[in-house]
Amino acid sequence: MTTPALLPLSGRRLPPLNLGASALPHHRATLRLSEKFILLLILSAFITLCFGAFFFLPDSSKHKRFDLGLEDVLIPHVDTSKGGKSLGGFLIHGQGHDEHRHREEEERLRNKIRADHEKALEEAKEKLKKSRDEIQAEIQTEKNKVVQELKKKDSKPLPPVPLPNLIGINSGEPADLDIREKRNKIKEMMKHAWDNYRQYGWGHNELKPIARKGHTTNIFGNSQMGATIVDALDTLYIMGLHDEFREGQEWIDKNLDFSVNSEVSVFEVNIRFIGGLLAAYYLSGQEVFKIKAVQLAGKLLPAFNTPTGIPWAMVNLKSGVGRNWGWASAGSSILAEFGTLHMEFVHLSYLTGDPVYYNKVMHIRKLLQKMDRPNGLYPNYLNPRTGRWGQHHTSVGGLGDSFYEYLLKAWLMSDKMDTEARKMYDDAIEAIEKHLIRKSNGGLTFIGEWKNGHLERKMGHLTCFAGGMFALGADGSRDDKAGHYLQLGAEIAHTCHESYDRTTLKLGPEAFKFDGGVEAVAVRQNEKYYILRPEVIETYWYMWRFTHDPKYRQWGWEAAQAIDKYCRVSGGFSGVKDVYSSSPTYDDVQQSFFLAETLKYLYLLFSNDDLLPLDNWVFNTEAHPLPVLHLANTTLSGNPAYR
Repeated sequence: MTTPALLPLSGRRLPPLNLGASALPHHRATLRLSEKFILLLILSAFITLCFGAFFFLPDSSKHKRFDLGLEDVLIPHVDTSKGGKSLGGFLIHGQGHDEHRHREEEERLRNKIRADHEKALEEAKEKLKKSRDEIQAEIQTEKNKVVQELKKKDSKPLPPVPLPNLIGINSGEPADLDIREKRNKIKEMMKHAWDNYRQYGWGHNELKPIARKGHTTNIFGNSQMGATIVDALDTLYIMGLHDEFREGQEWIDKNLDFSVNSEVSVFEVNIRFIGGLLAAYYLSGQEVFKIKAVQLAGKLLPAFNTPTGIPWAMVNLKSGVGRNWGWASAGSSILAEFGTLHMEFVHLSYLTGDPVYYNKVMHIRKLLQKMDRPNGLYPNYLNPRTGRWGQHHTSVGGLGDSFYEYLLKAWLMSDKMDTEARKMYDDAIEAIEKHLIRKSNGGLTFIGEWKNGHLERKMGHLTCFAGGMFALGADGSRDDKAGHYLQLGAEIAHTCHESYDRTTLKLGPEAFKFDGGVEAVAVRQNEKYYILRPEVIETYWYMWRFTHDPKYRQWGWEAAQAIDKYCRVSGGFSGVKDVYSSSPTYDDVQQSFFLAETLKYLYLLFSNDDLLPLDNWVFNTEAHPLPVLHLANTTLSGNPAYR
């Protein structure tokens, strides 16, 4: 059975992933490195000795041909009577004081080589006297020096950029006492999650709250990159948890290093790390976050080195080598991955004045615009070598979801000037509504999945974000259909609430069906888990912002209470494996997106609208707020160098 611990773990996610084998023991590598180091020292000393003996022993007729005397060396002849200009001829120097001077220079050179040779031998002897631990310590010291030099090289100051007008980053206190108490409860849940991560998982990517130790998955490679720290920063900031924010900032400043030999997901690292760092920068103004975001972005750029410019799913941060997931339709890239880079990359170009990031994502857009789309739908798979679609599977859930979200948000983030993105969004939504959206026999509106000409009547928890997306995109819709899309958002929110309400724990399953008499209920055991996902609460929040219907706050409070009752443990918060069981077992993972998204959306749901107003902020798919760029169009940057 697939367990939740093996599943994709972020904003808009992927199917189950294999976490891979454990890393080899470090002591083996250390032993091999030390032995090689000693052998190299001995070999270099031997070669130096032979070289010196062969070339640089004192003169004899036997070795005359190797003599460095210059009597046999041709040098250009300069006629000084012609003002020092060369006549192109040559003289043979071998007489008088010139010969004597050159022989002295030769002897000095020989003496220096002998001295260097003896010094190298002495150093080799001293090395051989040292223990393996001492040699290893010296190797580590040299490595640290190289790393520090690289950091200095990467930390060059970025050009100054005028910040957008930032509104609503320290407000939102509700006047109503009951709402304020609920908001404070969400803040307490955040503190519980953070404090336990701080105590038991600090520096690790995530936390195992029951085992009380660090946790990671293959989307972050094999390195400790502090994903929870980066993901949680903006949530801490808007909640006023400034001591905790400063703890995170200090760790990032001193420990967050991207020069590691680690293969990571381009999509996940972009939305969590680059998105999180950019949001922290805009909220706090601390330069370290901008610098780290730009350093990391540079490490992701080699992923775009494909025949089509469609990036690989994974890239090694050190070598720049990319590849795709083995399970993804004959080596294809995934729509929701290469289509969920636009927001962050446009901001990178804005902040740096370097158009390379903007050009990368616009190239993807131009390529997609040229391609035929079956029934107007975007398939989830695209081969980066051939530029052809993979299998014709279309989803607004996992594999497709955030691509559509970022088309809409590209338009919003550009101050509604990027009309090309808006047109692509409107075209896509019309095709989705025609082919994927249906009503069940019981009257529930759902979004199915298109697979090879057949509609699968199943909806994932991930798909529930679409209710909020429809509401967010209602204003500006074609043919004056704003009311229609706001209503569609409300219907999706209702369906997703039903998927929660029809479980024992009042928490939603990973996927639910609409077949026969089964509606909004999970059928398979491996679809009954809840891993602290945010998408349903995200839709509640958007619907609250646009309608102020109190039911959305009530539904959000129901979910918050269920999470606190069934997912809270002494060491943090954990997902559960069966939402239909009265005594569920835990998956023992506190996801980083629980702090980045789920708790942030709950906090915003019980805050006033003047906290991060939607006219001024656009949230990336990991709920990291980025400011609207009030520019003539998205090709321009606030940086004069970019203009």
